[in-house]
Amino acid sequence: MRDEYAIVLDYLKKGHTYQAKSHPVAQLVGEKYFSLLEVIPKEGVDLKPMERVYIGNKERDKVRSIIGRVKPEKLTATARNELEYAIEKIVKDNEDRFVKFINESGPITTKQHQLDLLPGIGKKHMWEIIEERKKKPFESFEDLKTRVPSIKNPLKSIVSRILKEIEEDVKWRLFVPEVKEKPAFKRRRFNYRKY
Repeated sequence: MRDEYAIVLDYLKKGHTYQAKSHPVAQLVGEKYFSLLEVIPKEGVDLKPMERVYIGNKERDKVRSIIGRVKPEKLTATARNELEYAIEKIVKDNEDRFVKFINESGPITTKQHQLDLLPGIGKKHMWEIIEERKKKPFESFEDLKTRVPSIKNPLKSIVSRILKEIEEDVKWRLFVPEVKEKPAFKRRRFNYRKY
């Protein structure tokens, strides 16, 4: 699971202070899987916060290389501040994807539904949404708010859930896949026998 595009959260023209060699670094959040990444921009390229950049496997116009994933606590203060706005931008720009989730979401267990996991949506709201979508699928967040007036801000509910999945270890994931860390390389110890 790799993001093709990402939103710039912070651009460090001289890199991190702890880097042995000074070079620009940017911190990004992926558009599809919400991966937090650090990249090295191409020479002569200055990235701007909230800029959309291509990070896929084909020819990249602004990113030279991907350093790797970044844990939320390793984001710069600026990146942390921009994260919520970047996620909101991604959700707004891909509204169809998230409205489709609301139309197609289902039960996780006999007592838990995917809609229950969205902040601000309890059992009562969940049943209102399910009854309305049986009549006709929702077409937009505005359509959802009009047909289910008790839902004030579906955009904010989804953004809050994505942030929670990025920042916390949650049991159920709706939008951000779990990242399994690769085990650290272990040296093998050999027992040599003397002959």
